[in-house]
Amino acid sequence: MTDRGLSEPLQRVTVAAIGTVADNCSLEDEMNKIAFLDRPLAFTDIETTGLDVLTHEIIEIGLVVADQSTLAVIDELEVKVRPEQIELASPEALKVNGYRPEDWQDAVSLDEAMTMYAAKTVEAIFVAHNVTFDWSFIDMAFRMTKAKKRLDYHRLDILTMAWQKLRHSGLAKFNLNEIARFVGAPGEPMPHRALNGARNAYEVFVRLARLP
Repeated sequence: MTDRGLSEPLQRVTVAAIGTVADNCSLEDEMNKIAFLDRPLAFTDIETTGLDVLTHEIIEIGLVVADQSTLAVIDELEVKVRPEQIELASPEALKVNGYRPEDWQDAVSLDEAMTMYAAKTVEAIFVAHNVTFDWSFIDMAFRMTKAKKRLDYHRLDILTMAWQKLRHSGLAKFNLNEIARFVGAPGEPMPHRALNGARNAYEVFVRLARLP
């Protein structure tokens, strides 16, 4: 901690935010070269050490990249991230994602993980079931690392899509696995893993897209 009470990661976020407006302007100019409906979809799921983006960390990133026109899968990513402050983790979160130190022996740093994620999501549209949660951690990770964010600035929320398609269907719960079961997708087993979650989100999205 510094004498002003800000941790080093949060100081890095503050510094990174200074250049955000200029970076976004130049990035928008670049991305205007590709039509919105031609940009790939980046189905993203993360596992974290808790729910608070200012306290907890990403420990795994799962990504499924799909062609927006055909919805065919064109790429995937699964990467474990080495936690820096595991002592701050929520026990409930670690139970859900099955974190065990021995399974994270080959995990990479957040910088390395975000560099890999950034390379596979150039000009892609971010898609997630709980887009507020997943995007808050991914956006924070970009700000904390040297990885260059080149995603489209729009985001697609599967929950909203499901609400619009299924709100009169009798479905009572709108978590991803309940929606998956309702539309005939495989669902995600426990413990949750990021790539399984991203694949599940993709399968649900495809089935929802085909509904009238």
